[in-house]
Formats: sequence, structure tokens, C-alpha cells
Amino acid sequence: MAKSVRITLAQAIVRFLDAQRVSRDGEAHRFFRGVFGIFGHGNVTGLGQALEEHEGGLPYFQPKNEQGMVHTAIAYAKARRRLATFACTSSIGPGATNMVTGAATATINRLPVLLLPGDIFASRAPQPVLQQLESPQSMDVSVNDCFRPVSRYWDRIQRPEQILYALPEALRVLADPAETGAVTLCLPQDVQAEAFDCPAHFLQERVHVIERRPCARERLEEAVALLRRARRPFCIAGGGVHYAAAEEALRRFADATGIPVGVTQAGMGALPDAHGACLGAVGVTGTGAANRIARDADVVLTVGTRLSDFTTASKTQFQDEGVRFIAINVNAFDAAKHGALPLVGDARRVLEELTGALAGWRVSPAYGAELSTAREEWARVREELTRSPDGRLTQAEVIRVLNDEAGPGSTVVHAAGGIPGDIHKLWRAKEADDYHSEYGYSCMGYEVAGALGVKLARPEREVYALLGDGSYLMLSQELLTSIQEGTKITVILLDNHGYQCIHNLQRGSGSRGFGNEFRARRGGRLEGEPLAVDFVQNARSLGARTFTATTAAELSRALSEAKAVETSCLIYVPLETSSGLPGTSWWDVPIAEESASASVREKRTAYEDAKKKQRFYY
Repeated sequence: MAKSVRITLAQAIVRFLDAQRVSRDGEAHRFFRGVFGIFGHGNVTGLGQALEEHEGGLPYFQPKNEQGMVHTAIAYAKARRRLATFACTSSIGPGATNMVTGAATATINRLPVLLLPGDIFASRAPQPVLQQLESPQSMDVSVNDCFRPVSRYWDRIQRPEQILYALPEALRVLADPAETGAVTLCLPQDVQAEAFDCPAHFLQERVHVIERRPCARERLEEAVALLRRARRPFCIAGGGVHYAAAEEALRRFADATGIPVGVTQAGMGALPDAHGACLGAVGVTGTGAANRIARDADVVLTVGTRLSDFTTASKTQFQDEGVRFIAINVNAFDAAKHGALPLVGDARRVLEELTGALAGWRVSPAYGAELSTAREEWARVREELTRSPDGRLTQAEVIRVLNDEAGPGSTVVHAAGGIPGDIHKLWRAKEADDYHSEYGYSCMGYEVAGALGVKLARPEREVYALLGDGSYLMLSQELLTSIQEGTKITVILLDNHGYQCIHNLQRGSGSRGFGNEFRARRGGRLEGEPLAVDFVQNARSLGARTFTATTAAELSRALSEAKAVETSCLIYVPLETSSGLPGTSWWDVPIAEESASASVREKRTAYEDAKKKQRFYY
């Protein structure tokens, strides 16, 4: 008879997670780094008790916000190239729903995280319990049903033995690069504490092998023929290059073929900026070089990207009448976009096969010369954009100074607002890991928590969170967690008194601006003086070392001094409100079709003209 052990559901979960390993290219390691959790009545006597008793290698981490802990977990997963992650547990009610935004961020960015929210009683005996949502349609509904559309796998465990089937399925999804995202297992608080006879082998170490899958030979041959006929091929490198550790394969491909490469937010660093084939960022936030070449490309090879509207300029970026797409992607759904010829497989393996099959072929000398000219012209423009004419710091200059001072062995983390638009254009990637962007969901509040996750994943690196005052006010609590854990990060806070990115979008759409600056109410509207917030004192109160910089020289000095500090730091940078850098591609943001404002009507006319360039690919 098979051996079993009498344990609770929660204890079985903890021991199972501790035993999971992943292996790729023959290297096996732990899949779960630990468990983040904020305890309440819905999990403290279940998972909390199991974690307290556990003596294995699954440590507990104490976050300060449930959304923040999920951001930390997925930033960790991204920095570890999806080969490791955290589990996150919460109580029922608001603790659980606080994680929904993090779940969406994970799933949209294709990053693994395991969510274990507490749930209402499976027995239903004491209900309605504290924080329970009651539905007249079904007693089986709880707030945790909110996780269904933002999870790659969702389940509610009503009996302890169901975990024997749910956890293996959860691990299958989490470890599969084509399927991964948020996985949610809802745990009724009474069931967490129930004991059952768990098969002993369920708790033994298990290794999940991640294969490098080849694409279909016929598809590869079609792609080779298409590229050999191309006059102006162009490559877009996305985050999938990093996740597959395919940076070197991409470099060899570019060296052999001369095909220019533009990078998405997630793909930044896939090819170093110094490489002759790298044209930098592509799309709405792209460089003049990449977008100029992309516009006239006749064949576009995409590698590990989901082709969001920012990458495609809302489907206006590629204007060649007969443009064709080839997509290398481990996910068949993404590989089929834009009517692409799909090369479904591991990015590194497929790039290696494609490079070999194209041996002896290279872009024309005339095209190569055009690429060099485009790079040189953009370098001159960048220099002008990043130098302040009057000595006062601009956001663009902050990015240049940080880029220069951070150096090898550093990572800058950013997410929403105006920063992604400027840094994507201006950043000169020196190595694969120096740029970490959450722009799939563009989630404000990701930056500080994300920086903590990167530092936990890569403790040897100097990690910077670059964010605005709006994001900092929204979710900065994990700065305290970084200090608690002795995990140093440096926060660079740009203060421009509001959500200036959207304020600028409003004004660019014909509005005079409304509701996006942090101002006192005056005359019934929020149009008074800017609100004074002492961000320096706020960070000090949490235990951070602080600096203030108002010039490029002061910022350079502050960054240098912060490197020598062992605890987390905050560098406060007050900025004049600005319109940000000019774009080189269009973004589809609808303008009001009817308005009393002449400027709005004018912008609507320009919007309708721009939409005429949108393409349908099939």
C-alpha cells in the first residue's frame, strides 16, 4: 500500500511548493523563491500556520501591500527569465481583491506567479462571514471570482484532496513558457485547516523540464525563402528574446545577415545599443532611426513579441504595400498576429536554425549604408534632446545622466506615465539586464515593488526604480520591505506635481487640461497652487537614505554617493512640468467627434486623417 502522511491542506501546499524544481539546458533549480503574504482571518490559521511550522527552504516575506507583493513576485520572475517566481497569499475580501491588479499585470506580461487568496467557508455553515460578498444567484460566488479573467488557470479547492490535482495543473501552466501567467487557487479558510491523507510521493522533489522546441521545418523553409527575397527586412526583438536567453543567438543572426533590429519595451537590451544593427526602440515610443526603417520594411521578422499597439503604432508603423510578417514565438496565439508566417518554437533555437539556413545571404550594401546613416542621425538628435539649454533638469536629461552613471551591473526599473515614452527612446542598453520595463499593463505603482523583486532575483546588481510622484503616491510601501530585508534599491523620484503624462495627452488632444495636476481646489475646480509634498521626509520616515538633485551635476553626484550606501536610498528630483519628448509615430487615442471647442474639433480632423494609415494584416 502506498505511503501517506496526515497533514492539512495548507501544509501540503507549502511542502509541495518547496519541492518544485525547473530545469532548462540541464540546469535545475528551485522554482519558488518563497511566499509573500499578508495575514488575516482567511489565511493566518491555515497557510500562516503551515508557513510558521515549515522547516524547509521556502521562506516567508512580509510585504506591506497585496498588490505590491504580486508586482515584486513578477518582477523577480522577469529578472529570472520566467524560471523562478514566488507564491503570494492573502486573506479573503480586500486582501484578495488587492491582488487582482497584480494578477492582470502578470498575465498580460506572460510572467508566472502563484496566487493563494483565502476564500469563504466551503461548509457555508457560518456565512455570511466577515468580508464575504453575498450573491443571490449562487452561494458559490465570492470576490475571488474576479481572478478568473486575469488568470491563466483558476480553481477553488473545496476539499483537501482536490489539491492533488490542482497543484500539478498549476505547475504545468506556470512552468510552460507558452502558457504562463497568473495562476490562482482559491482556498476556503476552513478547508485550509482540514487534514487528509496525502500521498508521500506528492511531496517529493519534482523537476519540470522546459524544452527548447523547434519550429516546423516547412515553416522555416518558407521563412528563409521570404527573407532571401526581401529588399528591406526589419527585425523586432521583444521580451521573448530575454526569456529564452536568446540574446547571443540574435547577435549572431544580426552579424550574419545585417538585418536591422528594433526593440520593444520588454526587448530592450536584446541587442546592445553599440551593435551596428541596433536601431533602438520601435513604435510609438521609438527612435527616429528604427521607425524610419520600419516604415518602409517589406519583411518584418518579430521575435518574442505580442505586437501591442505601442509597437505597431496602432497598426500604422509598417506602410510598405506588400509587407509580410514572420513571427518567432513560443506562443501560437502571438505567432499568428498580423497574418504572420508563424515559426512556433523556442526563440533561441529557431534563431539558430534560421541563421544557419540563411548562410551566405546578407542585406544589400546600399541598405546597410542607409542603416548606418539612420543610426548616426538619431545619435545627433538624442544628444540634443538630452541636454538642457538653461541648466534646469529635464526628464530626458535625468535619463541620460542615469544611463551614464549606472554603468554595467545595474538595472533601471520603470513602468507607467511619461517615463516609458522618454526612456525607451533615449536609453542606450549596454547589456541584456540593464533595462526592466513593465509596459504590457503600464501599471502605476509597479516601480518600487518591481525594483525589490529585481534585487531579490539579482542581488549582485545595483537596482534603480525610476518613477514620478504620481506612481510613488500610489504604491511605494515596499520601500520599507526592502529596508526590512536588507535588500538595497535606489528610488529616483521625479516630482512634476501630477499625472503630467496624461495632462500632456489631454492638451495634445485639444483640451486645456483637466484633473491631472496635484493642485488645491479653488473656485470649485482643482486649479489652485500645486500641493506641497515632502517626499524626502516621507522616505526618511521609512528608513531610507535621501538625496536631492536639481542639476545634472547634483544628480551625478547623488547617484555616485548612493552607490556607496548599504541601505535603500531615494533621490528626489524636482522637475518643471514639461510636454515630454516629441514622438516619431502615431498612437490611436480617439478624439471627441463632437465638441464646442475649436481646438478639439481641429484635433478630431487630424485624428481622422491619421486613421487612414491604419492597416489590416491577414
